[in-house]
Amino acid sequence: MTEFTVSGRWQARDGWETFEKDIEAENEDVATEHTYTEFGSKHGLKRTQVEIEEVAQ
Repeated sequence: MTEFTVSGRWQARDGWETFEKDIEAENEDVATEHTYTEFGSKHGLKRTQVEIEEVAQ
């Protein structure tokens, strides 16, 4: 597994906030899906409330 750095922004109550997460995944698509899943479960956000700008290795 490879470690990817996923960065972007998410919609908070006060406006948009930036984030940067390190995620171990098989490829970029899996890292993206894991990011959406994590924000959905921890913050109760829908996919439209999370904007992923970059997935880097």
